Amino acid sequence: MTMGLAARLFAEAGVPPGVFQLVQGGKPVVDALCDHRAIRALTFVGSSRVASLVHDRARAAGKKVLALGGAKNHLVAAPDCDLAMTASDVVASFAGCAGQRCMAASVLLTVGPQPELTRLIVEKASALRKGQGSGCMGPVIDGTSEARIRRIVGEAEAAGATVLLDGRGWTSSEGSWVGPTVLEMPAHLAGHAAMREEIFGPVLCVLEVKNASEALAIENGDPHGNAACIYTSSGATAEYYTRRFGAAMVGVNIGVPVPREPFSFGGLEGSKSKYGEHDITGQEGLNFFSTLRKVTTKWSANPDAPPDAANFGGVM
Repeated sequence: MTMGLAARLFAEAGVPPGVFQLVQGGKPVVDALCDHRAIRALTFVGSSRVASLVHDRARAAGKKVLALGGAKNHLVAAPDCDLAMTASDVVASFAGCAGQRCMAASVLLTVGPQPELTRLIVEKASALRKGQGSGCMGPVIDGTSEARIRRIVGEAEAAGATVLLDGRGWTSSEGSWVGPTVLEMPAHLAGHAAMREEIFGPVLCVLEVKNASEALAIENGDPHGNAACIYTSSGATAEYYTRRFGAAMVGVNIGVPVPREPFSFGGLEGSKSKYGEHDITGQEGLNFFSTLRKVTTKWSANPDAPPDAANFGGVM
């Protein structure tokens, strides 16, 4: 709907027909874009499974491809974090956009017991209301998404997770709704699907760890490599974590660590968050959407003289 409005605004602004196009469709449209010989570069954002398929198919057609996949973003709360700020930021991260954005928080690792932080998170998330106005949270995208979110929460609860805040009571005859949900995960569920799979909804898993090494081992062990954040009042602690996180986008005291232009946005190479080359924005985006030509010439009256790369070699 948003891009449909953008397309209409482009036309109203006088952009010539064909310069900006919006095409709706399912798999046949995707296959056509991947295969069409006139399309030289293709980007994609979606699940890791589909990102991998799109990357392989478009690559086989000789295209430049950047396919961004799923995410499982980890937030770490050090013992010296500012409780009020951290709680507010964590709620904004996991519940904003109903948790249906690639930069949403999925897992909160507390270094040591932090019951007051957990209490504040539940309190602030409980204050959110169903709707579109201030202090509200909107619906998830469709019934399939709603059913999947509810299933994973139910499976985690059945396995031994404690539901500190249950959003499954949000229902309506219009739209698909799941309210903010907070799961307290015991240590033996560190490898549960709720901790490992992208839920893509307003669900936060909270797990207590003993120390920084355990927190980093869990974060580094996740295959997505998209984003991570450390909450702390110490510059040294922030430096320690940011140098060791296994994620492409790293935040300090910010749960949605989106690098803005001129910096590049994208997942970690070799992970489930990124298939292909370059990034979406910044210089890497310019590189992806451009064709670089390396020009070598010679400045000699002798037609048989070899090219002099040292004389002139540049990128245009």
